[in-house]
Parts: sequence; structure tokens; C-alpha cells
Amino acid sequence: MLREVWPFVDAHHRAGRPVVLARLVARDGPGARPLGATMAIAADGTWCGSLSGGCVEAIVVEAARAVLDGTAPPHLTTVTPGGDLLPWETAPACTAALHVLIAPAPAEPVHTAITTALADDQPLTVHTGLRPPYPWTLTPEDPHAFTEHLPRRRRLVLAGATDLAAALATLAQPLHRNVIVVDPRPGHTSSGAVTAATVVRAWPDAWIAAHPLDATDAVIAVSHDPRIDDRALRAALAGNAGHIAALGSRATHVQRLQRLAGTPGLHRLIGPAGLDLGATTLAETALSLLAGVVATENDRTGRLLRDTDTPIRAQADGS
Repeated sequence: MLREVWPFVDAHHRAGRPVVLARLVARDGPGARPLGATMAIAADGTWCGSLSGGCVEAIVVEAARAVLDGTAPPHLTTVTPGGDLLPWETAPACTAALHVLIAPAPAEPVHTAITTALADDQPLTVHTGLRPPYPWTLTPEDPHAFTEHLPRRRRLVLAGATDLAAALATLAQPLHRNVIVVDPRPGHTSSGAVTAATVVRAWPDAWIAAHPLDATDAVIAVSHDPRIDDRALRAALAGNAGHIAALGSRATHVQRLQRLAGTPGLHRLIGPAGLDLGATTLAETALSLLAGVVATENDRTGRLLRDTDTPIRAQADGS
């Protein structure tokens, strides 16, 4: 996806180095990555991103480098996992043909529009023509263009500026979450412990009332202070957040349910928060909590894949 590779693209753009993008625009059969998966290859030889589980990346990098050095024009190509193997070598299980557009990254004004939308967390739709010269536009001029929607990031609201909130915020970065840590205690919000999130000094119920949440957003109460956590949970349960959870032991959660008895939507509250990973460290606990968020978003149980028969990957939404 463009969001995944854009920091790389923008850094090379600002340095004046050309970048070619390889984008998965169609596929004949199942695959490891969704349509829109993108690789970015720079003139200095560096690259990032992926189009498959690792089966075709080397082929695509070489094709992109040919475009970068001018020995090949931008083009649509078809690659197949295992297509570069010798006849006696075992092919991978995934054999779907991948249709890949290999063309320069967008120039101005589209580059700035994407950069600004991602920085401001605003939705944007971009279109790439699938016929030479493969133009990038913000309006659908070509009915055959490949279209990608860049939605705003999902919000993860954490009630309590704690060390666990700091670990959660850091771990949520590569998940492209917009993490907001809300805490009324000045000593906590000014501690400097949370660096990978927006930290707001406020009561969480007041903040949530002023910033309504939708089904793509999540709220986790991590302060371990009922005066803070309960207000966050009541406000979240009154709204449309898709995942609402609270940290604590089973005994703590029983007490919490007693305090919140009669709260509309209480059946939606997940407690204790997280998946059963046996977590002990802060990082492991953060992983458990975030895994619970992702499982809820994708309507999954969080069980071992070997014990399920559902598709491994959920439907991608372009984010």
C-alpha cells in the first residue's frame, strides 16, 4: 500500500533521487498481499515494500532498476511465484500470476497531495492510469485507472498515560494507528514517557464526547485507576467504537462490572483485555492488547491458525 512505503518515497523525493514504484494492480488467484501492495525502489539501490510473501520481489526489483536506468520503459508486467526457478526446482504453493505496474512514483502535485493527506490524517483517493504514460491523478480521468483509497488512520484511544500506554503506542506505529493517550493527571501527561502518540491532558469521557469515535476506532483503559478508566469506558460504550477493552485481572474486571452495572452496551466491554499469550513483560502485554484489537477488527477469535479453517488473511480495506 502507498502508506506503507511513502516515508521511503518522500525521503528520496526530497533528496532528489528518482523512485520507481511496483504496484500490484491485479492477480489471477489468491495471494499473500492485497491489491495495491507496493514496492518502492530508489536510484541508489535501496528498496522497501513487498508484493508477495517474498516469491517475486527479486524479479520485480530488477525490472524496476531497468526502468530507473532507462533501459526499459515504464510498463505493466506479469510475474509468477517460482517463475525464475529451474525445471527441477520445487515451485512454491502460491502460483497466482501477479500483474504489476512498474512506473515512476508520482510527481507534483500528486506527491505533495499524498504527503499532506498522510501527514494531516485526511482521506485521499488517487488514480494511476494503466496505459502509457501511466499518469497519476486525483480525479478519475481514465476509466481503466487503478484506484487506491487512503483512509484516515484508525484511532486507538488509551485512557491513562502509563508505561504500558507508551509500549502500546510504540508497537502501534507500524500498524498505522493514530494513538491518542488521554489522562487528566498533569504529572503523567508531562512525564515524557509516551513519545509515539498524541498525549492529551483531559478526562477521557470529555475527550471522547468532543471527538466521536466510529467502528474503526478502539478504546483501551490502561490507567488502573477506576476514576479514569470507568469514565472512559462509559463514554466509549455510549458511542460507536468497534473495540472497547480494559486492562486488569479477572477479579478486577468483576469489580469493574459491578461498578458499571446498568451501563448501556456493557456487553460490548472486553475484559480482561487482550489475547491469551501468557504475557509478562510490557512489550508482551502490549502485543496481547493490540492483537485483541486486530482480532476484533477482523472478526477473528485469535486462535492458532492451525486450529481454524478460515482464510488466513482478512479482506483488506486499502489502509
